[in-house]
Amino acid sequence: MRRRSNRGNGLDAWPGYVDALSTLLMVIIFVLLVFVLAQAFLSAALSGRQTALDRLTREMAQLTQLLSMEKGKSQALELSVASLKAQHDRDAAAAGALSAQVSADNAQIASQTKLTTDAQAQVTLLNQQLAELQKQLAAITQALDISQAGLKDRDAKITDLGNKLNLALADKVEELKRYRSEFFGRLSALLANRPGIHVVGDRFVFQSEVLFPPGSAELSAAGREQIRTLAKTLKQIAAEIPKDVPWILRVDGHADRQPIANTAFPTNWELSAARAITVVKLLVAEGVKPQNLAATGFSQFQPLDTGNSQEAFARNRRIELRLTDR
Repeated sequence: MRRRSNRGNGLDAWPGYVDALSTLLMVIIFVLLVFVLAQAFLSAALSGRQTALDRLTREMAQLTQLLSMEKGKSQALELSVASLKAQHDRDAAAAGALSAQVSADNAQIASQTKLTTDAQAQVTLLNQQLAELQKQLAAITQALDISQAGLKDRDAKITDLGNKLNLALADKVEELKRYRSEFFGRLSALLANRPGIHVVGDRFVFQSEVLFPPGSAELSAAGREQIRTLAKTLKQIAAEIPKDVPWILRVDGHADRQPIANTAFPTNWELSAARAITVVKLLVAEGVKPQNLAATGFSQFQPLDTGNSQEAFARNRRIELRLTDR
């Protein structure tokens, strides 16, 4: 019975534990329920705040956009005001210039009005002078008519004198041709069969190598001999030419188109002219009158041979003599 009594006491404690656990569980469930409800309320509150924040953000963006638009309009208005001000300034300047132009036009109109009056007086004076000139012209015309017959006689005499002068000049030319032929004939006979000397048309041609060393304007010994022979013949012919025949012996210097490499002569112009002058000086020294001589330089611009060979260059380096009239 003691065992039963003890066992019965143990079973009686278990319902109390169960009640306590049930109560604790209910408390926990209540707390959890409160927590869940609080979380739900908090979530709802946060969601509402987020919605309000999004709405405020959108409103802020709209306000920012409106502010930008207002700023753009303000800048456009400022530009428009500046443009209108500049246009106003230009208009004011144009108005000032127009006013000045109007003043100048008025002054010019006044001046032209005065000039018109003066011009009318000048026209009247000119008409009077023209009438006087017409009277003088009539008198001169009458005098010309009177002397017209005399002028015709003078014209006939002048024409006759011109014909006679032409005939005389033709005779002189023919006479000079005869002396030229004689001069070239004698030279040809004296210098026959000498290399580098020949006649081309109405010119007597000496190749430069016959008279001068290469690149020099000083006559060689053989060249001096040739020019002395020429001077002797020329003096003989000059003694036979009448004094009224205007003749000269033209000495022409020619070079080839190769550039000269000589410090004494910068170009072929100087070389060709110097050689012609040297020949003329020797002729004068030998007794030929200087008034019957002329020296000219042609450089390389009157070639006899347009080839590029050394033979062609040698042909172009020459001294030409031409007996002609002044």
